[in-house]
Amino acid sequence: MELVNKYVEVRTHTEKLCEPLLIEDYVPQGSAFASPAKWHIAHTTWFFETFLLKEYLNGYKEYHPDFSFLFNSYYNAVGARTERMQRGLMTRPTVEEVYRYRAHVDHAMTELFNSVAFDTIASLLEIGLNHEQQHQELLLTDIKYMLSLNPIHPTFKEGFCLVNDENEAHGFVGIDAGKYAIGHSGDGFSFDNEHGQHEVFLNDALISKSLVTNADYLQFIEDDGYKRHDLWLDEGWAWVNAHAIAKPLYWKKVDKQWFQFTLSGLLPLNENAQLVHISHFEAAAFAEWRGMRLPTEFEWEVASKAFKWGSRWEHTSSAYLAYPKYKKPKGAVGEYNRKFMMNQMVLRGASNATPNGHSRITYRNFFHPLMQWQFSGIRLAKDEG
Repeated sequence: MELVNKYVEVRTHTEKLCEPLLIEDYVPQGSAFASPAKWHIAHTTWFFETFLLKEYLNGYKEYHPDFSFLFNSYYNAVGARTERMQRGLMTRPTVEEVYRYRAHVDHAMTELFNSVAFDTIASLLEIGLNHEQQHQELLLTDIKYMLSLNPIHPTFKEGFCLVNDENEAHGFVGIDAGKYAIGHSGDGFSFDNEHGQHEVFLNDALISKSLVTNADYLQFIEDDGYKRHDLWLDEGWAWVNAHAIAKPLYWKKVDKQWFQFTLSGLLPLNENAQLVHISHFEAAAFAEWRGMRLPTEFEWEVASKAFKWGSRWEHTSSAYLAYPKYKKPKGAVGEYNRKFMMNQMVLRGASNATPNGHSRITYRNFFHPLMQWQFSGIRLAKDEG
């Protein structure tokens, strides 16, 4: 069965991503917003144990009674959990024990596939696989952030920097005023936050075929972009001043030359490459400086068929909210998206860290506007006429 084969593929890929790590790399937590690698590989396993094995495999014995507390992320319906900021303090269980946990669950999942009617578990299994793929991307972003805090700028993997893509097209895509259908429909997996297809009216607009480059952003910096309050949203200006923000995350100036920390270590900044690791606040300020704006998520979805996307998550000006007629799934799975629909902004597209086959034009990513550690960039828009 296709989903069973995908289960093996996805689970194997997570472990493949971790192969360059040393044991010492699995445990540190660089920030409250980032999780240790060990936690990611345990949490994705916990998902299958909690939502599939405990519910549908007769006689299943959980691997360890403490693991639900340690590796639950935010599911209140499932029970208590450790504080997010304390995930990096868990030196026990060991990395070796966590891998034994994965093997135990994978073995039990094989038993499950052979013992229940597949239609009974197919929907949850597909959510679990897409959930783990999301964590594969988070795994890379969190590893990068953790390694960036090391003053010797260690290399995760040679030739794996993920930030050197250059634009292949220039100019603008036009959107004609009118009504457009927004949201997922038809076959294929989608998350609940993509549902509730509806019509929106869009005005005439132009959206850039190219993403903002490092050279573009250097001009913004050199024009005192981080010092001009008139360019910034009020909360963004407070954030810049409270945290002394003066450049994109991972940029470093050494002897008047700019470098960028990557998963391949510290490299000279490629000025022709697409800008990356930028917050919504920075994206909005840059757009203001250029006399343009960020596209709405609806404009992005309509225009995306006419430009290349997928190397960077792209900022939009849209708040993360439920679509009309959205229905929250029942049970703990209903906590997956709905409760985060407040004070976050939508990003569209995908990134070089996104697993293959895990991107579509209706996918809605979302983060708080100050977050920089994702592989996020800027595509500009403007009103036509």
